Order: sequence, then structure tokens, then C-alpha cells
Amino acid sequence: MTCFSFLCGRRIDSSQESQHMGRDDEELGSIQNVRCYTYKELRKATEGFSTANKIGEGGFGSVYKGRLKNGKIAAIKVLSTESRQGVKEFLAEIKAMSEIEHENLVKLYGCCVEDNHRILVYNYLENNSLAQTLLDGGHSHRNIQFSWRTRTKICIGVARGLTFLHEEVKPYIVHRDIKASNILLDKDLTAKISDFGLAKLIPDNQTHVSTRVAGTLGYLAPEYAIRGKLTRKADLYSFGVLLLEIVSGRNNTNTRLPVEEQYLLERTWELYERRELISLVDASLNGDFNAEEACRFLKIGLLCTQDDPNLRPSMSTVVKMLTGRKNVDERKITKPGLISDFMDLKVRAPSKTKASASTYFNVSSGSDNQDTSILTSENSSSVTMTAFTELYDRSI
Repeated sequence: MTCFSFLCGRRIDSSQESQHMGRDDEELGSIQNVRCYTYKELRKATEGFSTANKIGEGGFGSVYKGRLKNGKIAAIKVLSTESRQGVKEFLAEIKAMSEIEHENLVKLYGCCVEDNHRILVYNYLENNSLAQTLLDGGHSHRNIQFSWRTRTKICIGVARGLTFLHEEVKPYIVHRDIKASNILLDKDLTAKISDFGLAKLIPDNQTHVSTRVAGTLGYLAPEYAIRGKLTRKADLYSFGVLLLEIVSGRNNTNTRLPVEEQYLLERTWELYERRELISLVDASLNGDFNAEEACRFLKIGLLCTQDDPNLRPSMSTVVKMLTGRKNVDERKITKPGLISDFMDLKVRAPSKTKASASTYFNVSSGSDNQDTSILTSENSSSVTMTAFTELYDRSI
């Protein structure tokens, strides 16, 4: 693991920067079971990081398809060197993935830490992400048929992956960025949770951590977006939104639709109250789906997105409900945390709190249309609602 000493191979500008880099080296030195690739090896594997081999781009770097020396096809994620956040995401991703393996998680092959290069090497997944296949209308992957059976398989697979992270790994892991672009599909359309750059490892003796807000607008749990209070229930909220997207075949936000239909979670709640959930199911299925099962999945999505995090079920309970081993108790379904509620708070907010969103956030955009990730500044563990909603307005 001595190759990690090259992580911070740039000129030290201050004693504070030196301390930061020392901590990075120390953290990396404690990580085991990670293979180190040379930059030359990965450059050759991607044909010089050719644009022809580029398969994705997000807020923290680009992803390339490459062939390793052993013949394996890999997804090679090159992190941006422009900010210290990139270093932190890199460290978090290696720590989260170095010692865990599950059918519904991407597999980390290794990394490259050479000079200022920070590269992660994962198994390559043939069918890209849900954001680029199902939610873009299938325009770039017309050969993939998202039948109802395929969708249920994907939903259950993601739920099982999260159950593993939340309940079987010690310390448990909160992903913090569950969304369609981070759910990849292999050749058999098995779902794999990816991108652990924002993941938090939380000891069993802690109920929550207070942290900077990080994630993607539209998937953020209210208690986390507003107060920076992070628990496993934040992932539950994100999963609930994702579940609604998979069943409906649409993004959680679409401003091209009529106003009353633009926000998927809000629309789902309205249809639930009117007992018309069935109308939300993706029309491209042409009626070829199990109506009772589809409505059950939508109700589970509402259970996961309830405004009060204490009312959201555990991921293992979600798996039981998705697979029909546990009934959905509709008496436990309460109003979800809705985007319109954020907007109401914005309107009622006193003028002294009105500040530029850039005061509170660093914003980066991913590859899918609605994929706007946010990170609060290091000096703030909470977010004013005004700043949050101003940023949301900008993102859509």
C-alpha cells in the first residue's frame, strides 16, 4: 500500500494544506485489500483515456471503459483534481468498498494513486444506469425491454443491496446518494449500487451523525436537507423516490409536464388520496403488469418517503414488503416530505435569511438531466430552507 504516499504529490502551499495531506496519507495507509494499478497501465487500458471510451461523467470526474492486462473489461473512474472534495470522495469510496462484496453492489477492482492522479477501477456493467436507459425514454438503449418483471427485479435488487449496507456491514454504511444514475445494470439487468464517494460509515452505537448535506436534489430527505441530520432513513427516502421512478418510468422532476404533474412524489400522494395510483404506472408497459403488485410498490415508495423519518420502515422490512412476505399496512402511510412544502417554507421565510444559495452550497451536475448534486460548506452543518429552495429553483 506504499503507493498511497503519492496521493498528495503536489506542492504544499501552507501548513494547513500539509496537515490535510498528512491526514489523507494516514487514512489511505489504513486501507487494506485494494490493488494498486499504475497510471501507465490504466492509460493503456483506455487507449489514452480516449473520448471514444468515455462512458460517463459526473461532478467528481469521468468514467472510461477499458481492458485490463488480465483481459477483464473495467469501468475506470478518473476523479477530478481541482478540489479537496475530490480527495475526500476518493477516500470515502475506497474505505466503503475495500472490504465488502454483494451481488447488488459494484465490485471495486482497485485504484491508482500516482502523482496527482486518483483513479478507481470497477467491474464494467454492460447496460449503463437506470437514468440513461429507463428514465431517458430508452432512446439510447432501445434494445432493453423494461418489462414489469424486470422492474420488480431491479427494485428488489437495490433494496437488498441497501439492506446489506444498512444492516449487515459493520460499521454500517449510509450511501447518501441513491438515485437512478447510481444504479447500474449488468448484462442480465441485475441492479448494482454504485458511486460510494459520499458514503458515511456509522458505528452501531450512534443513532445519527450531523454532517454537511451531500446528495442530489429531488432525492434528499427533508430532515437531512434542512438540518444535516443523517441516518439510514435518509437512504430510505431516496430509495422511495427511486421506487416511484422505476414504476412510473419518469424522473422525479419534469418541468415539461403540467404544473400539477411536475413533481413525482407530490403527484403520487395526490393519486393515492384519490385511490387512483394505478394511473401512475408507466404507460409503455401497455397494461402488461400486475396491477396489485404495482400499487403495492407505489405504496411502499410512500412509506419510505414519509416526512417523519421515524415512520419510515427499515430496508429489510422493505425487502419483505416488495417480495410479498409482509403486507403493506396502509394505516401507516402518512404524507411524504413534498417539494411543495419546501416552496411554502421559502415563501414564509423572513427576509433576513434570504442569502445566495452559493453561500451555502457547492453545486456540481452529473450526466443525467436532473442530476444536480449539492455539498454544503465545511463550516455549516445545517442549511437554511431559503438557500435550499433557491438552489432547487436554479436546478430545474
